Amino acid sequence: MSKTYGIDLGTRVLKIYKKNEGVIYDAKNIIAVADGNRIIAVGDEAFEMFGKAPSNIEVTYPVKYGVIADIKHMQAMLNIVFEELSATHGKLNGSDFIVTAPTDITEVEKKAFIDLVASTNIKPRKVKIVERPIADALGVGLNVTDASGVMVVDIGADTTEISVLSLGGIVLSRLIPIGGNKFDDDIISAVKKNYNLIIGNKTAEIIKINLATAVLPDDDKIKAIKVYGRDVVSGLPVEKEIDSAFVYTAIREHLQNIVDSVRMILEHTPPEIASDIIDSGIYVTGGSASINDLAKLLGTETELAVNICKDPANSVALGIGRIIESPELDSLSYVLKQMNYKD
Repeated sequence: MSKTYGIDLGTRVLKIYKKNEGVIYDAKNIIAVADGNRIIAVGDEAFEMFGKAPSNIEVTYPVKYGVIADIKHMQAMLNIVFEELSATHGKLNGSDFIVTAPTDITEVEKKAFIDLVASTNIKPRKVKIVERPIADALGVGLNVTDASGVMVVDIGADTTEISVLSLGGIVLSRLIPIGGNKFDDDIISAVKKNYNLIIGNKTAEIIKINLATAVLPDDDKIKAIKVYGRDVVSGLPVEKEIDSAFVYTAIREHLQNIVDSVRMILEHTPPEIASDIIDSGIYVTGGSASINDLAKLLGTETELAVNICKDPANSVALGIGRIIESPELDSLSYVLKQMNYKD
């Protein structure tokens, strides 16, 4: 029987799941290219170079806003990753693959996900696709094949995907260009405006992870950390203290945009499914699901129960694993009609 692997091609993180072994690769989805064509690092090693590389080294993320923006570099990166995995987990040649893709993108963009894997050096036997919200819901532990409707909100790096599922399919889905990176940008802008301090993306992410909150904290619950950056006026490195109330103010507008989009999907949800969502609540996944008091904000705005998933960053990869390892869920993944692979 052919070996089967699942690929969660996230905007910021690449995860690969192997049947009966779990996640065997989990690293930043980033590549470092020197002089325009020489790959010098991928994954976490390339991420260490981000923001520090000289002008002849470009460090980029090949996936942006949920779709493949640079298929050449993404394919080169996959070839390197597959070669590394072949050395540690056995040859991947001739294996079956399931790759996730957002629902709210074009068929051409979905086809690019399959072409990407099909054209790698390992020459896969078959490449199938699964809608990302379905994998997400399965990874959370939900039953998406019965008639009960569920709502999943996946707050990723570049995008937030809001989906309503029932009977193994997507009833409603909306992909909006707001995610963790947008919160980082908000923090960078606010720090520069209020403190005349220029900070990088990595520093902004540290601030977000430690201080981001969806609700204005009480005075006795405000937390603070010290960060380092470059003073706008003097150009010299300086230290500043940033607190959680400041971060809340910086990101609240984009958080509210996500909440408004959730409300809009709920308003268009069929009444029978809406009643199921009232019973089960909203499930929130993705890297930014861990923002403090996010459940409180969403619950207040929607008047529904909000479930923040235990392992939100891995829900998609775990969901692919359930499809791979459960024959009864095989129909949830499919081969695009225009693609032809040999069985």
